[in-house]
Amino acid sequence: MHPRYWLFALSAVALGAAALWFIFTGAPRVQVAAPLRGPAVEAVYATGNVEPVHWAKVGPKSTARIVEILAREGERVKRNQLLARLNDDEARARADQLAAQERLLRDEVKRLTPLFNKGYVGKQAYDRAVSEHRQAQANLDAARYVVEELSLRAPMDGVVLRQDGEPGETATGAQVLFWVGEASPLRITAEVDEEDIPRVRPGQRVVIKADAFPAETLEGVIAEITPKGDPLNKSYRVRVTLPPDTKLQIGMTTEVNIITRATPDALLVPLSAVANGALWLVRDGKAERRGVKTGAVDDKQIEITEGLTGAENIIVTPPAGLKEGQAVRVKAR
Repeated sequence: MHPRYWLFALSAVALGAAALWFIFTGAPRVQVAAPLRGPAVEAVYATGNVEPVHWAKVGPKSTARIVEILAREGERVKRNQLLARLNDDEARARADQLAAQERLLRDEVKRLTPLFNKGYVGKQAYDRAVSEHRQAQANLDAARYVVEELSLRAPMDGVVLRQDGEPGETATGAQVLFWVGEASPLRITAEVDEEDIPRVRPGQRVVIKADAFPAETLEGVIAEITPKGDPLNKSYRVRVTLPPDTKLQIGMTTEVNIITRATPDALLVPLSAVANGALWLVRDGKAERRGVKTGAVDDKQIEITEGLTGAENIIVTPPAGLKEGQAVRVKAR
């Protein structure tokens, strides 16, 4: 062969080697993983408090000093049973004064009635006496109601779940002195964001976590959703029924995850692989961008509902600037 042809052939080999060196040394190295099959769960998160299903709060309607506590925590009480007496001296004195006034006006009406019937008293005078008596009776009824309200009574049969305040202390109209109800069954009342409430329905399973039992996952069921939301907090109140043997206790704070969808055999890929509704996979040594639809997500994985068969090699963490068809080198697993 003529020397220049040898030179040409050597140059072509050198150029090919250089091209291959550029392709394989300039191509980014990527880690790939095959999609996995496993359970995927979509849930709505909320926080809530444990409370009895049947219970009521008892407290004064006005400020008064506590005179006597007649029921303590843990005691069983009957409906209308006296729980506490508040100081009613002023209220009773006013009621006595109004009672005396009512008696005088009642006697006056009694005296005027036969005279009116015989025409000795005018209708206007008689009607005024009747009206004044009726007003006095209404005032007396209101005063007696105030006296009665200073005797705190159980609104239902049950147990005194909690009791606050001691004799000598002053209770305000906004203060609760007794929580009366049954210690079982229990429920959780949780506040769910209004954006999530369309996905919540009665009967859905609830996974519960509580600080008192950090290593345990407890469960409940959605029982009801209040029809009217809170416009200030933009939330809806949801009741979660707890099993009879629940370890949770009244007053505990909980985190609830309401299971809105569960797929036992979902297609899962690393969360880092998906961005802007797409992921990258490796086909014949080149990068290929694939649009996908996603579902449930956690801090490590994301569910793929459309776009993959499960046989692809997914780039776990696509490098910045990766382009369609770009050559890549797969790291050894």
